[in-house]
Amino acid sequence: MSSEQEQPRQQDSKPATGAHSEPAALAAPGPGLEASPAATPAATPAGSPEATPAASFSPDSGPGPELNAALAPLAFLLGCWEGAGVVGYPTITSAHFGQELSFRHNGKPYLIYASRTWLLDEEGRPGRPLAMETGFWRPASDAAVEVLLAHPTGITEIYLGTISGTRIEMATDAVVRTSTAKEVTAGRRLYGLIGADLAYAFDLAAVGQPLQAHASAQLKRVS
Repeated sequence: MSSEQEQPRQQDSKPATGAHSEPAALAAPGPGLEASPAATPAATPAGSPEATPAASFSPDSGPGPELNAALAPLAFLLGCWEGAGVVGYPTITSAHFGQELSFRHNGKPYLIYASRTWLLDEEGRPGRPLAMETGFWRPASDAAVEVLLAHPTGITEIYLGTISGTRIEMATDAVVRTSTAKEVTAGRRLYGLIGADLAYAFDLAAVGQPLQAHASAQLKRVS
């Protein structure tokens, strides 16, 4: 998600930031997430602000087609995931958010991806919508992936990444924006399993700021 595109609230003070922070159970020896506003996923349940079930992301109903063999390295992502996380950046107030995302397939050699997030208050109650994104994850080989993402804020991104077991690291190869979109110049993401949970960390370079920690979350598979 990019809350630099859909901001929780403007602030005067700058939150602490760091370079490419990772959930501790995903990280190689090095810094964890503890020092950044995108540090620790929220402990509160990520109740959805809408009645839309996770299954609404499915491209069809009924029994699905057989998984394409090319998707085997990405198969651990399949399903609908829900949870909570933290977002922060020098230009916004850090906040907790709820998230629902899905990875689906239709028998073709790509995953169909969709994500939506919403603000959580101090008690974990859902508030207004935040960022959304949708796109496709395309395995380029057993160890490489190409990711195409589109945002309703007028930004599209192409990520190139590497797959190592149940860990995926990727960085933007191209960012394109409309004339009315905010400046976003680069992104870097890390996805991986922590036990049965899906966790990720997202670094962002935008509105004149260098690449730095922006958001992280930990999600549970719900279907």
